[in-house]
Amino acid sequence: MTTGQGGSLNGFVPFPADNAWNKDISSAPVDPNSSAIINFIGASIAVHPDFGSGLYNGSIIGIPYLVVGAQQAPVPIDFTAYGDESDPGPMPIPLSAEIEGDPNPGSGDRHVLVLDNNNCWLYELYGADPQASAWDAGSAAVWDLTADEQRPYTWTSADAAGLPIFPGLVRYDEVAAGAIQHALRFTLQSSRAAFIPPASHWAANSTNVLAAPMGMRLRLKAGFDVSSFSATNQVILNALKKYGMIMADNGSSMYISGAPDDRWSNDDLHNLGNVNASDFEVLQMSPIYTAANVPAGALPAIASFAASAQLVAPGTPVTLSWNVSGASYFVVSPDVGAVRGTSVVVAPAQSTTYTLYATNAFGRTTASVNITVN
Repeated sequence: MTTGQGGSLNGFVPFPADNAWNKDISSAPVDPNSSAIINFIGASIAVHPDFGSGLYNGSIIGIPYLVVGAQQAPVPIDFTAYGDESDPGPMPIPLSAEIEGDPNPGSGDRHVLVLDNNNCWLYELYGADPQASAWDAGSAAVWDLTADEQRPYTWTSADAAGLPIFPGLVRYDEVAAGAIQHALRFTLQSSRAAFIPPASHWAANSTNVLAAPMGMRLRLKAGFDVSSFSATNQVILNALKKYGMIMADNGSSMYISGAPDDRWSNDDLHNLGNVNASDFEVLQMSPIYTAANVPAGALPAIASFAASAQLVAPGTPVTLSWNVSGASYFVVSPDVGAVRGTSVVVAPAQSTTYTLYATNAFGRTTASVNITVN
């Protein structure tokens, strides 16, 4: 991945080939209620590309992302809303990172997305607000780009559905290369209290049984003729036939998310408005999880979390090691952040209590160890 704002992924596709975002659903069965759901959305509602070039009402158009390298230092995250369902910091997110809506982000979702090309992690913030030496954020999530991570059931992420945002964005680098190899992210006005994996969370604003559960997937009908569209738009439409789009948040209906880029032609993207909701079908929804049947299971089991020394001089390297079963990923806080393996080296300048966060689809387990510096 090329470092920088909107850096090219150079063909890299986040997450393994069998991940839900990367799954070819062109032959997947249609839900029996597809027509009724499409009519509830509004059959004549047009697709709207929620991304483009330049500014609209003083803000960039789309959700920006930044690629950083090994030189980026970790930055603390202070939570203002959903800290109990968030991954703790630190995260390698520079305080200068672009926020959704910049240069006038206002009171919107204020997402910040950062990919670390050195360790292959994705970091996402919601409600982000940079402070003097840390980020304030409503919520934050860490995603291992090399693994099939499932957010804990009923937990949010930086997105309402508990999904990662970045893998669902339309990006200029992949369109220019001629193919989008993943599903797209989109929003609908109404959703109900239910979700479909890989979503893990709902943000219901409707009790109608035809309202979408988070994670619902639409597919552009195979017979839809794309030949009259530009090459750019054909790439997007063909991706919607092969991978579909996943409902990830409440918002304007049929709005497709993408990254801002000055190379987009807004006039050309506007032609996607000739595609309507009636040109899509809902893929079979199973399983659908509600409050009555959310999966339950064992939390990660931490057998040990220890330091190689607990009384040291300032700056002395100390190895933190752990023995854990049943975890999908680990975060060590403070100073370290997301980490793979079973150990990490720290060098505290002052007495510090380190906490290991071990997370899987059913929740999180923690353990702490104190290192005294004298």
